[in-house]
Amino acid sequence: MAPSERARGEGVEPAAPLGYAAIPVKFSEEHHFPHYLYVKEHKVREDTDVKRPQNRTLFVLNVPSYCTKECLSRLFSSCGSVRSVEMCDKPSLGEKKEMPKTKFFNTEALQGFKVAYVVFKSPAGVQAAKSLSTKDPLVISSKRHPVQTGIHKWIARYAASVVDPAELKTEVDAFMQAYDKKVAKEEAKAEKEDGIPDEEGWVKVTRKGRRPGLPRTEAANLRALEREKRKRARKELLNFYAWQHRETKREHIAQLRRKFEEDKQKIALLRAQRKFRPY
Repeated sequence: MAPSERARGEGVEPAAPLGYAAIPVKFSEEHHFPHYLYVKEHKVREDTDVKRPQNRTLFVLNVPSYCTKECLSRLFSSCGSVRSVEMCDKPSLGEKKEMPKTKFFNTEALQGFKVAYVVFKSPAGVQAAKSLSTKDPLVISSKRHPVQTGIHKWIARYAASVVDPAELKTEVDAFMQAYDKKVAKEEAKAEKEDGIPDEEGWVKVTRKGRRPGLPRTEAANLRALEREKRKRARKELLNFYAWQHRETKREHIAQLRRKFEEDKQKIALLRAQRKFRPY
């Protein structure tokens, strides 16, 4: 299923936003109406965005969903050698610290139109990209470099999401080995520094000792919960509300009636045994 030729920015050449240059692209040779990318040089303060260096980064707007990083790298390779391509759902400022990623369970794809940052190896690449002709649209999908769309794209994405158990186990084992080494190194460092005062004379106190803390059992957890429940019950305000006061009175009257009935039964029993001596 080929993408619609009447999608956003396709068919009619729109006016480019202020400061941007318009670059026409087509999904394939069979398509007659081009889609327009808007590009400009990415300018930021020095040393604020190391991944996107000044004079060598091209900022691209209106990137369609079927255009991948490989497509953009191939399209702009005619302007110069491309070092990297980064895609985002919206423009971002500064460099974010990236957590170590695994290829497993990381199949989230950006939806809809995107923005991209194309980094060239030389500043001449940015200038060449801004000067591309608007008469000859660049082709995204060709026989030599086909782009999957529709059901074929979904099938390929699903196939890529299937995890190989052996490969996953290998990666998990490697991660756990690195984690165990890190923990052992930290424990050795803590044991080495145990009892040694720092520069200001303070001694770090750890939980390790003659009787290290034992993990709680289920019974100990239940006892702790019961203690907390009793503590909360003691802290509750008694007779604070009017309905609490009424309930307390009812309970007190009920207790007096029960005691009166018990005393009547005791007196009747003593009379029956002729042991009743009230004086």
